[in-house]
Amino acid sequence: MEKILAALGLEPINFGATTGGPEGWLTTGGEMLTSVSPIDGRPIARIQQATADDYDTVMAAARDAFEKWRSMPAPQRGEVVRQIGLRLRETKDALGSLITLEAGKIAAEGQGEVQEMIDIADFAVGLSRQLYGLTMHSERPRHRMYEQWHPLGPVGIITAFNFPAAVWSWNALIAAVCGDVVIWKPSSKTALTAIAIHHIIAPVLAQHGLQGVFNLVIGSGAQVGEIMLNDPRLPLISATGSTRMGRHVGTTVARRLGRSLLELGGNNAIIVCEDADLDLALRATVFGAVGTAGQRCTSTRRIIVHASIRERFIKALMRAYAQVRVGDPRRKETLMGPLIDAGAVEQMMAALDQARSQGGQVLYGGGRLDPVPGGFYVEPTLVAAENHYPVVQTETFAPILYILTYEKLEDALRMHNDVPQGLSSAIFTASLHNSEAFLAATGSDCGIANVNIGTSGAEIGGAFGGEKETGGGRESGSDAWRAYMRRQTNTINWGRSLPLAQGIEFDL
Repeated sequence: MEKILAALGLEPINFGATTGGPEGWLTTGGEMLTSVSPIDGRPIARIQQATADDYDTVMAAARDAFEKWRSMPAPQRGEVVRQIGLRLRETKDALGSLITLEAGKIAAEGQGEVQEMIDIADFAVGLSRQLYGLTMHSERPRHRMYEQWHPLGPVGIITAFNFPAAVWSWNALIAAVCGDVVIWKPSSKTALTAIAIHHIIAPVLAQHGLQGVFNLVIGSGAQVGEIMLNDPRLPLISATGSTRMGRHVGTTVARRLGRSLLELGGNNAIIVCEDADLDLALRATVFGAVGTAGQRCTSTRRIIVHASIRERFIKALMRAYAQVRVGDPRRKETLMGPLIDAGAVEQMMAALDQARSQGGQVLYGGGRLDPVPGGFYVEPTLVAAENHYPVVQTETFAPILYILTYEKLEDALRMHNDVPQGLSSAIFTASLHNSEAFLAATGSDCGIANVNIGTSGAEIGGAFGGEKETGGGRESGSDAWRAYMRRQTNTINWGRSLPLAQGIEFDL
């Protein structure tokens, strides 16, 4: 642990705010926060959190930086992001190891998260030369009409513990090439990862004389979060977290007529048809339900299986679950690490009690484990249930998979959509009819819909996000960059007369 911290510039006690670069760290004066590893419950290091005054200092630096950063040509901003990507490549092993230590992800997922940051950096560099607007034909003679996109301003980023690094990059690196500056409030459960990232990128910022472009403020919701939500100097808040949190963010920001980009809960399902490749479906289901210990917003929560293959698929699932090695995520053979903390374990146990009381049957797992003393480990769990159970309608951030049964595809689609959330979805089938029905307007109502691919593990090139209680936001690829910019429609009259639109005449 000490080697990892030293490699990333982390001390036993760390300050919780910076305006960027080696000289940007503030001497924060807030309450002390201890980062605890879910692997064994041991403290990793402490953070002196930011106060409201510290936040104001960071915001002042961000506003000053925006005046210059927005005027820098976008390809030059892309060059800064390119160099950040190079720094992430150099520190991938150390940062991935810290993610494993602080978030409990298995080593492959910790390294994979940093690779996702690198990929996003590459994407953002290309994007810096492709911030396109449209040209439109004017109805008036000798007029030209087009649209362009301008930087929006300082952007607030609030992230969750389960992706303590990648989600920041989805937002910050895209926003940066768009000409915005960012203020990041990370989850208090994984605050060391955020500090480490700012140590990593500090040499790049110093080389370019940048301060106030990439900012960090670590503090409680009451001390920092509420200030950000109510701050009119932040035209956009991008928040990732629970639906409950998103409701508060959305309503608070809306009251001041600000924008919010919300990535919230998922209740993701896979439909397994009678003609599916069961081996493919099995592997996708297990990874989707068990990966990251079920703590992804895209984790598979429900499996909707055709009645004709139900028993066979359940038996195969149980055999596969018996082979899932739960334990220390730093060990190569481990496939599932711990939940984030004791509270997450209690929430899982409470959800299973509710499932039993509502008529569900635990088919596999359901207990606590103790492979590493002091850690927060549970068994991956299979539950036979009905879609209408209140507990099935609710996202539990844990490795619980509810097994549902259908006879007709229309019934499967109805069950699939009959939950409040709408993030990720999948169908396994060899039928063109089934797959196209799933992807049609009357099919999956989710923001992500896959065929013969699981719900978890989206690529960065596509816009990521969902509908209904998932919040409606889109991050990462495609044209998600537009959320971080303001659109402007421009009309130029290059003639000598002044015709009005819609044929209106107004002669003096």
